[in-house]
Amino acid sequence: MKRLSIITILACLLFSCKKDNIKPYDLAKDNIYLNYANTDSLVYSFAYHPEREKDTIWIPVMISGKMIHRDRHFTLAAVDSATTAVSGKHYEALKASYTMPADSGTIKIPVILLNVDTALANKSVHLTIRISGGEDFATNLPLEIRTKRIQYSNRLEEPAWWSSWAGNLGKYSRVKHQLFLISSGTTDLVIANSYPDWYMEIPRTLYYISNTSYLLQYPFEWVKEHAASGYVLEKRNDLTGDYDFFSKTAPAKRFLLKYYASASKYVFIDENGDQILF
Repeated sequence: MKRLSIITILACLLFSCKKDNIKPYDLAKDNIYLNYANTDSLVYSFAYHPEREKDTIWIPVMISGKMIHRDRHFTLAAVDSATTAVSGKHYEALKASYTMPADSGTIKIPVILLNVDTALANKSVHLTIRISGGEDFATNLPLEIRTKRIQYSNRLEEPAWWSSWAGNLGKYSRVKHQLFLISSGTTDLVIANSYPDWYMEIPRTLYYISNTSYLLQYPFEWVKEHAASGYVLEKRNDLTGDYDFFSKTAPAKRFLLKYYASASKYVFIDENGDQILF
């Protein structure tokens, strides 16, 4: 027993026995990050919802650490050097701080995008946001999981399925595409030969196309029959007889319905100044 004590003392002297002053985990701040499965940009287009003047992107936030029995505060801010969107014009200003509720480890934060800039019909803007610890969290995690880029516009691009039905839909234009989205009852059509029984979708597809054809040929009747859609026709004050077609919830986004006296007919006009015909 005496020999064992001597060996222990010698070992302590030899290796300078000292108790490490390790900081308990409970005294360290937890971290916080954006809970996305990847780091790619979020892409959004108001063109699929032309009746909206604003929309909300919900940003998932998660803590790295423990839940506790009190509210905690953190910040979510725009990264100016990586943002082309303008606060108040393209998105509502972010708050000075946000709250992680007591006994919670995750929350979704609203970022409100605005659809009031008519230039968004021809260009995209992006808003890069970054989460930081604020009052109650550390900011030690990599930038990649604390940062997200939101790219958005009011612009449409020709979908792959359009060419499959060009014989019915005619030449592509963004305005025609938007009128299709408003009136057809769908956002997509089947691509021909995309799967063995694709032809079974032909009756449904022709139904969707006929809905848009009805709007284009009988716009005044369509508005009366679809009052719940919120779309209206308003005559222009320029003695042309032309009308604007728009949603009451997004009056800045208007489509020209032009009157041709020689034919006594109204025709929608696209972004190129061409008539939209089926």
